[in-house]
Amino acid sequence: MKPVNFDYARPKDIAGAISLISDQGRSVKIMAGGQSLGPMLNMRLVQPDLVVDITGISELKAVNDHSENVVVGACVTHADFEDLRVPDVTHGALASVANGIAYRAVRNRGTIGGSLTHADPSADWISILSTIGASVTVAGASATRTISVEDYMLGALEADLRPGEILVSVSIPKLGKGARWGYYKSCRKTGEFAHAIGAFLHDPDRGVSRAVIGATESKPIVVAQASTFIGDGRGSAPGKAFDAGAVAQLLEASGMIDQIDRQTHIVALRRAIERAYPA
Repeated sequence: MKPVNFDYARPKDIAGAISLISDQGRSVKIMAGGQSLGPMLNMRLVQPDLVVDITGISELKAVNDHSENVVVGACVTHADFEDLRVPDVTHGALASVANGIAYRAVRNRGTIGGSLTHADPSADWISILSTIGASVTVAGASATRTISVEDYMLGALEADLRPGEILVSVSIPKLGKGARWGYYKSCRKTGEFAHAIGAFLHDPDRGVSRAVIGATESKPIVVAQASTFIGDGRGSAPGKAFDAGAVAQLLEASGMIDQIDRQTHIVALRRAIERAYPA
């Protein structure tokens, strides 16, 4: 199939994009890398009157290195992280995760802002950035808002983006020297969306010990204190103290009733923690 006819605009700045998407008289879709929107247009799952292409806005491709964080524009691609065109402030975490997203052709065009706003529960960025404690900035005609990544995703394919707003940047905190991280996703084959994701971060310099269970039916499950699962984390191999029973109870309480599904997610989190503390 092919998309229905639509108008196309490619603004040169954020103000121009906001003006276009604020038109309440037309159905409008924003396009960045187009890796999700393109197929949806072709299958006519979405039928907008206007597509606003934001790839011509230089500010959305900017990378700004600050003392405590790196702020990247919404149109920075997965390949930019993979190839370290974005400063590595996470001890390889984001570059490694980017390398496992789909295929190189997708990574060359797909964007971090597009992935977060598409809000697919099985996508990688929402889980790893929630683990690290990243935040996004969205802009509208009269104000900007800053939202944690874990709160930006409201549910499956639903982001906290109000009418007339656009995601402009992602703020990534710099991890401390002693930080350890692990990430694992279960896929049937390379390039597929995950069936289960486990992510873990222990950053003693910032007092962070966080676990995330992703690729659920809705938004990732964020555990602000991973000590719930592994104790205080002071031992040489915290992964050995992993409490699978506690994770199972959490998953069941969240509505994951299928036993095989629960076990797959438990294993994914266990392996993420083991990767943070290799033998």
